[in-house]
Amino acid sequence: MLKTVTGGVSAAIMISIGGSVFLACSDNRYYGAVFFSVALLSICYLGLYLYTGKIGYLVEDHSPKNLATLGIGLCANLAVTFPVGMLVRKMIPNLGERAEAICQAKLEQSFGSTLVRAIFCGVLMYIAVEIFRSKKSPIGVLFGIPVFILAGFEHSIADMFYFGASGIASGKIATFEIAAVLGNSIGSVILPLLAVLGAMKKKDQTPAPAETPADGGEKNEG
Repeated sequence: MLKTVTGGVSAAIMISIGGSVFLACSDNRYYGAVFFSVALLSICYLGLYLYTGKIGYLVEDHSPKNLATLGIGLCANLAVTFPVGMLVRKMIPNLGERAEAICQAKLEQSFGSTLVRAIFCGVLMYIAVEIFRSKKSPIGVLFGIPVFILAGFEHSIADMFYFGASGIASGKIATFEIAAVLGNSIGSVILPLLAVLGAMKKKDQTPAPAETPADGGEKNEG
């Protein structure tokens, strides 16, 4: 539990740094989207705990222990990014002003719009982490992160940082975050679930081995 908490806090700090550089690159969002990748790259290489990078593996391990770990990690991520965002707003006011403009637009989205945007983000997050894990390559992170940012998809942990930095106090933030966390979770498990279903279907279609006569001899066909 302690490792999950410390890893979750560390991951939240890195996401906050990524969010800060994105806000700082307001004149060129393409640069900001690419530089945000430093957050997930650091999390992957250092083995930190980011909920959106872990939830996709719930398909492989849906034990009560893993469910509890995911909950703890999510709470650590959300609980740290918001106050760090508040700190950034206080110490670097121009970033807070940019976060406010971004978050006002986010809160105008419908629940369904936020959910769908978060689902697509979840798909990309799983792909980025899985490529890093299975192929030992950062290529998924370097492309996946800019894609979800430039497409306007929603990352629940990064969004919590932006809300903290925005200075906005609204009950709509809770509704938004529920949609974002739910969407990220759904999107992250879509590909693993399809892979499992595909493997099951393939197994069902595998022909049974031909029967061998008990005496080891050839069957008499007639």
